[in-house]
Amino acid sequence: MAIFSKKEEQAAKEVSTKKAPAKKADKPKEKKPAKAIRGGGAALTKVPTRIIKTPRITEKAAYMTVNHTYVFEVSQDATKRDVVAAVKALYNVTPRKVNMVTKRPRAFVSRFRGRRGVKTGMKKAYVFLKKGDKIDLA
Repeated sequence: MAIFSKKEEQAAKEVSTKKAPAKKADKPKEKKPAKAIRGGGAALTKVPTRIIKTPRITEKAAYMTVNHTYVFEVSQDATKRDVVAAVKALYNVTPRKVNMVTKRPRAFVSRFRGRRGVKTGMKKAYVFLKKGDKIDLA
């Protein structure tokens, strides 16, 4: 019988040593800052004029406007979603697709003086629009 009495004593001790869970004080919960929503309708987190620097007006870009494609120089840290949001904000049109091209800086030697130089790099965005949509760059 001694074995059974030891088990009962241990069970009684465990019950007495267990504390009841403490009740939470009635504190108002702090709200976390809202995160940017992922997806096509993401909120614009950067200034649109800092994302899109200038429209790129070259012969090739002029020919591409016939097919509703526009070329812009954008900041190095811009993403496709940033460009979509910036075009919506600045030109009030919704792009169908955006392609990005990064041109790296490259070293060159001047033809006439023989001096060395560096061509600066840049990032371009090709913005494709729906038929009927148009951006006035003039």
